[in-house]
Amino acid sequence: MTERAGRTSKSSNRIYAEGNASGNILVCNEGLSFWGGVDPDTGNIIDVHHTNYGDCVAGKVLMMPTSRGSCSGSGVLLQLSLNAKAPAILVFKEHEEVLTLGALVSDRVFYRPIPTIRMSANDYDKLAGAKRATLKDNLISTKELKFQLLTTQFGTLNLSDFDKAMLKGKSGPAAQMAMEIICLMATVGNTTDLIDISRGHIDGCILAHSANLIFAEKLADLGAEVSIPTTINAISVDRENWENTNIPKDFGARASRLADAYVQMGAKPTFTCAPYLLDDAPNFGERIGWSESNAVIFANTVLGARTPKHPDYFDLFIAITGRAPNNGVYRTEGRVAKIVLQVSPPKSLCENDELFWPLMGWISGKFAPESIPQINGLEHLRPTQDDLKSLCAAFGTTSGAPMLHIAGHTPESDMAVAENARYITINRSDFLNAWKELNRGEMSIDLVAVGSPHSSLKEVKRIAYLFGNKKCNSSTQMIITMGRDSLHKAIKEGVADQLANAGVRLIPDLCWCSISEPIFPPEAKGLFTNSGKYAHYSHGLSGRHARIGSLSDCVKAATTGKAPVGPPSWVLPD
Repeated sequence: MTERAGRTSKSSNRIYAEGNASGNILVCNEGLSFWGGVDPDTGNIIDVHHTNYGDCVAGKVLMMPTSRGSCSGSGVLLQLSLNAKAPAILVFKEHEEVLTLGALVSDRVFYRPIPTIRMSANDYDKLAGAKRATLKDNLISTKELKFQLLTTQFGTLNLSDFDKAMLKGKSGPAAQMAMEIICLMATVGNTTDLIDISRGHIDGCILAHSANLIFAEKLADLGAEVSIPTTINAISVDRENWENTNIPKDFGARASRLADAYVQMGAKPTFTCAPYLLDDAPNFGERIGWSESNAVIFANTVLGARTPKHPDYFDLFIAITGRAPNNGVYRTEGRVAKIVLQVSPPKSLCENDELFWPLMGWISGKFAPESIPQINGLEHLRPTQDDLKSLCAAFGTTSGAPMLHIAGHTPESDMAVAENARYITINRSDFLNAWKELNRGEMSIDLVAVGSPHSSLKEVKRIAYLFGNKKCNSSTQMIITMGRDSLHKAIKEGVADQLANAGVRLIPDLCWCSISEPIFPPEAKGLFTNSGKYAHYSHGLSGRHARIGSLSDCVKAATTGKAPVGPPSWVLPD
């Protein structure tokens, strides 16, 4: 209940990261991924697919239903904070963890508060109608309205003796800080329990900005050590070979320091954004603590493992303690679909045209930006693991949900759908609109980018087969990024040499979402990819729009220097 100025409302509105601030209100009617969507140095919204493209979040009371997209948004928020370009206040009306965690790290680790609030839908809508707001002493007000905010406490958590000992600092300052933030995030997720986690995956190891390095080295200096088996995401350089390239020495050295900080803390130097491709992938029902949005979505959706989409930095806190809040998709009831998407794939769809899968994922996220969907109608298709990998990655760019179900293909797709689920029909025009949205780039192709997420050995073999005796066009480069484990297998089987003879570069450790100039060829203007994820983020990350197609289209673009003219026939109306 909200009342006019001079009287204070009584409500369930809650503040998770405290502080005093004021600013003009900027309302985003749809969620925003800070990673690839907000410039970490200026605060400008750079996601060309977002309705607030061109606005600036710096110093604003930023309101949105919840965030979406990458787990790395927490790192972008920290960088903005360290640059004094962060929003003055964050306000959500639905459950949100990525930016909330970034705000807690900014406050608890670096003593730079970014007040973060969750409001009831009714009060949120009223605040969104104002021009400016001020927060002071847990009271947020406008000219006409005042909202009292409840503070966040974790005294009601059911903590083990082990947890309590860490909170008291008996395992060192890094573990104490980690457990404090885990307890705060448990309250954000409205849970009273922590659970044991079997393995972790660290995402914030890309040198996209200085904050990631500053955070990692600070935790390493505090003596942080992981307590469970933990893998590391793709980084910003080929760790073993960057000094033999034209990468600036300062950038290469700093990127290496970032990777080395996590290795120092005990993480395995896997350097892949697709840890599910490693030989010891998680098992069905296993409770893991992963970041990296595509990896989380694939683990939940395809493997049936259990992990929320943990924000960057929170993944390290979980790896240090081996504990996580028991909420979200860790619980069976948190994995139920609340939206049903009915799809009728065109009969003309070719089995080898894997472009269907990233478009399907991107569209699914558009229709289910916050909730877990179930896709019906694809039961007769035969997607490969790589098709599902591509779908999950694209879904993660447009949705904040940590998983989806695909009837007939994913292990929990027979789970009961929520009673109040919404039913939505996806038709041919939706695929055509998605294709147009992700094909804004030049028709003349200078660079073909494959491997976002990291390419599997099977994908690399197929590319080699499609090349045959052909070579890349003299004006077109093709670069494939992959995990070092997959690259070693490609070298052993002779596939790497075959592709090298075709003019294709295989690069380990990096992913396209971590590549910047000069590894990204500065002269390249026309960009082609098979990745819905990279097609969505490419402009925000590289300043270039992309075009998207199948692996066959990628090889044709590499050998001819031209993108296909128009969409595939199955996208067009009959």
